[in-house]
Amino acid sequence: MSNEGEENSKAPSTVEWDSRWIQQILPHRYPMLLVDRVLAMVPGESIRALKNVTMNEEVFQGHFPGSPVMPGVMILEALAQAGGLLMLHDVPDRESKLIYFTGVDRARFRRPVVPGDQLILEVKILKLRRTFSKIEGKAYVNDQLVTEAVMSSAMVDR
Repeated sequence: MSNEGEENSKAPSTVEWDSRWIQQILPHRYPMLLVDRVLAMVPGESIRALKNVTMNEEVFQGHFPGSPVMPGVMILEALAQAGGLLMLHDVPDRESKLIYFTGVDRARFRRPVVPGDQLILEVKILKLRRTFSKIEGKAYVNDQLVTEAVMSSAMVDR
């Protein structure tokens, strides 16, 4: 395979969208970093990311012992973090910014997410201003929609 033309690409290759790249963009760390890899992105428009759900995550010690289920708010947080990667991608001083939730609308939880599942997080920007955004997020397991919501956020200085 030739590398010609790759220098002209505006978006990094998926190889560069690993956990190290994610940690350069987002301030979250274990146990709250909920995006493992970015699979695809159209900067300023949409992102497709991955979250591997594993039994060793601390939340499963108490939610629920013997019958572990990923809390819906954690799925929403994973969608929000994917959205944060998308929104911060082109911000030149992103290390000095934080993104806060300002609202969640039309959240629906269609089926439980359990250890062993692989969440595919799809987020698209509905509205983007300098310090405000509204995104639509959908989470899938095995091509089945498990969670969806419209979320709004504000970007602030750290």
